[in-house]
Amino acid sequence: MQFGPVALDRAEGAVLAHSVMLAQGRLRKGQVLAAADLGLLRAAGVAQVVVARLGPGDVAEDDAAAALARALVPQDGWGLMRSEAFTGRVNLNAVGPGVVEVDAAAVLALNRVDPAITLATLAPMTRVQAGTLVGTVKIIAYGVEAAALAQACEAARGALRVRPVVMTQASLILTEVPGQDPKLSAKGKRAVESRLRALGMRLAAVEVVAHDEAAIAQALARADGDMVLILTGSATSDLYDTAPQALRAAGGAVARFGMPVDPGNLLFLGNLAGRPVVGLPGCARSPALNGADWVLERLACGLQVSSDNIAAMGVGGLLKEIPIRPQLREPK
Repeated sequence: MQFGPVALDRAEGAVLAHSVMLAQGRLRKGQVLAAADLGLLRAAGVAQVVVARLGPGDVAEDDAAAALARALVPQDGWGLMRSEAFTGRVNLNAVGPGVVEVDAAAVLALNRVDPAITLATLAPMTRVQAGTLVGTVKIIAYGVEAAALAQACEAARGALRVRPVVMTQASLILTEVPGQDPKLSAKGKRAVESRLRALGMRLAAVEVVAHDEAAIAQALARADGDMVLILTGSATSDLYDTAPQALRAAGGAVARFGMPVDPGNLLFLGNLAGRPVVGLPGCARSPALNGADWVLERLACGLQVSSDNIAAMGVGGLLKEIPIRPQLREPK
C-alpha cells in the first residue's frame, strides 16, 4: 500500500487519509475519491491531499476485517454474531449467556502477523449476556497485504467462542444456627437467585435446615437441581467441617476446600450422583463478584472445574473488597 501526499490529478480512486473541511461540508477520511470529490477540492483551493492507494496484493480495510471475522466466527456461530464491517472494524457479540473461551496463544499469533491486523477480546472466562461485546476486529490501516491477512485468518480459527449455559436450574440449601437473624437466609436466597438469573437459570427449590450434618445430608438427598448449592449459617472452616461431612454422608465426594480468590476463600466443591455441589462462601450473600461466581459460571456452562482449575484462579483472584465482610483484609 502506498501512503502520502499526492496532487489532485493523481488522487482519483485513492482513499482519503484525513478528513478535509469544505464550504459545503466535509470529505471524510476513508472515502474513495471520485472525480466529483476532486472537483470540490479544486474549487476550495486544495492542491494536494494525503491518500492511501492499495496495491494489487492488498485487501481493503472493510473486506479484510470481514474476512478475519468470518475466520473467527464460522457459520455455526461459536456463540457469537458478527457485525457488518465499518471503517475496518467488525464487532463480535454474544448470542446468549455464557463464558468466554479464548485461545490466548492463537490471539497472540494473529496479532503478531501485522501490526495493522488486530483482535481485542474480553479476558478468558468472562461471563457475558446476550449482546455483550466479546471481541473486536480492527484493521488499523486502510488496507493490508492479502498474504498477511491469510496468515492471520489461519491463526484465528478457533481462537474465540462463547461457551453457552447448559444447565437450567439449581437447588439451594440454606442452613441456620440458633439465634440467627431470619433475614440472613432471605438475603442469601435473593443473592443466589440473582446470580442464577444472570445465567438464564432458575432456582428450582430452596430448603432451609438446621446447621447439622444429618439435616444437610437429608436435604442433599432431596435436592433435584442440575447443581446443588449450600450456603451455611456458620462458615465452613475445614475440609471436614459440617457441610463437607454432610455431603460425604449423603454419598457424595468433596474435591476441594478453599480457593485462592478473595473474597471467596471458604468455598468447597464436590459432587453427588454426578451433579456438582458447591459450598458457597459467606460473601455469596452479597451481589458483588466473588470466587464462587467463577466456579458457578463454569459449571453452568458444562465446563469441568478441577482442583487445579481453582488453584489457577489465584492469578487475578484479588477481587474488590466487600465492605460487609465481618473481617476486612485491611482494617480501617
